[in-house]
Amino acid sequence: MSITGALNNALTGLSASARAAQITASNLSNALTPGYGRRELDLISQGQGATGGVRITGTTRHVDAGLIADRRMAGSNHLEASSKAAYHNKLELLVGLSDAPGSLSQRFADFESALVAASSRPDEQVRLDHVATAAEKLTDRFRDIATGIQAMREQADTNINQMIHQLNASLEQVEKLNIQITKLQNSPDDALSLLDSRQRVIDDISNIVPVRVVARDNGAVALFSAGGAILIDGPAPTLEFTPTPTIAPHFSTGNGLLSGISINGHAVNVDPKNGPLIGGDLAAQFAVRDELSITSQATLDGLALDVISRFQDPALDPTLGATDAGLFTDQGSAFVAGSETGISGRIELNALVSQNGADETWRIRAGLGAATSGATGDATLINTMITTLADRRTPASSEYGTTPQSVVGLIGNLSTRFSTEKYATDRELGFLSNQLTTLEERELSLGVDSDQEMQRLLLIEQSYAANAKMIETVDELIQTLLRI
Repeated sequence: MSITGALNNALTGLSASARAAQITASNLSNALTPGYGRRELDLISQGQGATGGVRITGTTRHVDAGLIADRRMAGSNHLEASSKAAYHNKLELLVGLSDAPGSLSQRFADFESALVAASSRPDEQVRLDHVATAAEKLTDRFRDIATGIQAMREQADTNINQMIHQLNASLEQVEKLNIQITKLQNSPDDALSLLDSRQRVIDDISNIVPVRVVARDNGAVALFSAGGAILIDGPAPTLEFTPTPTIAPHFSTGNGLLSGISINGHAVNVDPKNGPLIGGDLAAQFAVRDELSITSQATLDGLALDVISRFQDPALDPTLGATDAGLFTDQGSAFVAGSETGISGRIELNALVSQNGADETWRIRAGLGAATSGATGDATLINTMITTLADRRTPASSEYGTTPQSVVGLIGNLSTRFSTEKYATDRELGFLSNQLTTLEERELSLGVDSDQEMQRLLLIEQSYAANAKMIETVDELIQTLLRI
């Protein structure tokens, strides 16, 4: 080998070692950076006769596209399940466990106990007052739960609006990154950081809507939702959504009172199960707003309606007319068929006995329509009320089917439904959490390994030292030749 060839080998080796050290340092400093793909220097032998040496051909970014796609899908499913589980957990807190103070079950038990106490001494005003107080607290609990359900619907609507804004911004970022990456195709090393950035942006999009990434020419990508919607394939589209700050129980997308989503002016089916934007946190928010909360509201309304209907029946209180309100009312009036939706948020104690109204609690003993207080020792009506609560009759709402049930049975039915739904979502969330953790750990294991990078850095140091020694040796040879 000539002195020139040896010098060329050493110089190209030094350049390769310096570049390799830079890449290894970048790998180590970004070991925990989301979206970062491990880099590796590509070298080939120049093979040009005596000159020899190595030539840097580029830098390879190592990622497992299939694993990333699986991890994204698992992340989307996990977020969807998390949002649904959060809804059911809040609903359980609103309704309360059966033995928890202030729970719906406990309010019923308190009301029933107050009636039993009053039936033994109907002449004591304090016991009648206690019945009115317990009934008032029961209606308050109904309204609190109904208000809480609507608050969760409104929060879901707000979340959807925020996600749409985030989606629009992220899709615009993908468009810009596609353009920048395409421009750098002749210098691919410069595009590596842009590829990392684009992967992070797509990860953010996938949390909202699960996506499938399709490669396009010159390094660009297109994104399709799991349901087949084109999210971006060239210029970024515009997604539109109109938030509804205040939502009433009867609001829905079907009657046009709640907004759906449009892409570039074209309406998109927002059905969280069958629409093009299925999966992910966006679908979960639509499920909360348009399905889960409506189902919970209907279950609660059915129970409230049954209570109102039992005490509105003239057969219970002979002093009532056919159109008179009973002990429990629909905002002060008798319940009218066809207005069941939202009744749990409108249920009130009759103003005749309410402490905030006429406060004539003697009517609990004598009858709501009685002209006088009657015999103070007569507990007939109170006993009938107790019997009415325990009677197994066909529920007033179709929500509970046609099997005869008591009020206690209906409460148990409601609690069982809510508990079963919560258990199912919690179990699904646990499974998806384990799946996501496994895939994230697998992805990390294929990413930057700090130990391997440190070992590689030691080898690079040795290579650098060897090439430097070669240059020193060549210098000594040249000096010797000059001296000769």
